[in-house]
Amino acid sequence: MRVIGYVILAVLGVAVAAAGALVQDGFFPGGLLLALAGSAALFYGGRRLTGTRLGAAVPTAVWFLTVMYVSASRPEGDFLFAADIGPYIYLLGGMAAGVICFTLPVRPSTTAPGARLGR
Repeated sequence: MRVIGYVILAVLGVAVAAAGALVQDGFFPGGLLLALAGSAALFYGGRRLTGTRLGAAVPTAVWFLTVMYVSASRPEGDFLFAADIGPYIYLLGGMAAGVICFTLPVRPSTTAPGARLGR
C-alpha cells in the first residue's frame, strides 16, 4: 500500500514540476511564488502523509528530473525556460524546499497509549 503512495507522489511531482514550469514565468513574480509554494507543499505534504523521509525524497527527485528535462533545449530550438533569473530561482528554490522537507526531524507518533512519564 505504501508503494502506491510513493507512485502517486511521483506522479504529482511530475505534474507540479510541469505546472510550475509553465506558471513561474507567465505571471512573474506571483507565478514564481505560486510555483515554489506548490512545490514546497507537495514535498512537505508527502513527508507528513507517509511519515518518512522517503515521502519527501520521491517527489523532490522526480520534480528535479522533470524540471531538468523541460529545461533542456530541443534540436528544433524550442525551450520552456527563458534565460532569465526566474527559472534559476524556481530550480534552486524548489531544490532548497525539497532538501529542507527531507531533513526535517521525524516527529514521534501521537498514537501512543496514554502513558505518563514518571509513573
